[in-house]
Amino acid sequence: MRAMVIKEYGDYDVFQEAELPDPQAGPGEIRIKVKASSVNPLELKIRAGLVPAGPELPAILNADVAGIIDQVGEGVSQFKEGDAVIGCAGGLKGRQGALADYMVADARLVTPAPQKLPLEDAAVLPLVFMTAWSALVERAEIQPNQWVLIQGGTGGVGQVAIQLAKAKGAKVAASVSSPEKADIARSLGADETLLYGEEEPEDYVKRITQGEGFPVVFDTVGGVALDNSFKAASLAGQVVSINTRSQHDLSLMHSKSLTLHVVFRALPMLTGKGMEAEPARLAALVQLIDEGKIKPLIAEKKFKFTEISQAHGYLDSGKAIGKIQLLR
Repeated sequence: MRAMVIKEYGDYDVFQEAELPDPQAGPGEIRIKVKASSVNPLELKIRAGLVPAGPELPAILNADVAGIIDQVGEGVSQFKEGDAVIGCAGGLKGRQGALADYMVADARLVTPAPQKLPLEDAAVLPLVFMTAWSALVERAEIQPNQWVLIQGGTGGVGQVAIQLAKAKGAKVAASVSSPEKADIARSLGADETLLYGEEEPEDYVKRITQGEGFPVVFDTVGGVALDNSFKAASLAGQVVSINTRSQHDLSLMHSKSLTLHVVFRALPMLTGKGMEAEPARLAALVQLIDEGKIKPLIAEKKFKFTEISQAHGYLDSGKAIGKIQLLR
């Protein structure tokens, strides 16, 4: 099979095209003829050597996958050859990623593809949806009519988080960097938007919540955005973050009696713990897609697998709005 591999960590140009033996599905596994994938920030960090979570070198990256099953391993009864599937299934330690003609995956990490969305478009959703689901549904347990602030509303996770929160009946405010992105956030369902470069937390807390603060704040950005999340949260509120590799003063968090949740979505694949819950999360994604409540926001530029270097540069540039789609 053809694959895009990295033999060392480094800049965008470390990707190389290679010919490798076709992988074979073992017990509990399926083999997917890959159609599409997408780029996630974690993959940029793995490629650069900043996060030691990738497969052994030479490594095939990328967690998100969409394709057609062409081989079923022993003990797998829920799938058959020819099934279209999507999943968040590899590109981490011990697991081959999707940047290849074929990908072998644990059958628990994929689900039947949605009926009401093209397979290639569904490829951009698994990792970001499961991240948002873990944060908002499992950790924060958001409630109908509850205010939720999403920091980074048009990013890969943020755009899905807006839609998920609305699907659960919450009222949603989204922080964005420009009027253009504010329009996009509103089109995704946000009830209120704020430009984080122009409005201070105390101002939008007063404007949107009459000074009470947000019971739930979901920080997808980190850094200053996490500090602002503490400022924006209500007394005894909850802050959920997916970007906390940094140091922060927790004095305000203490004085407001806040709860901080940290979500690292890769843990089930990295540790093997919690894998039994993955099928339900993926099933929730497909149900919401087919109900018309979750739609992908796909970046304007799309790339072939052989253009993965350019795709990483595009994500790093900050110019991409939505998820970057990769097509085999």
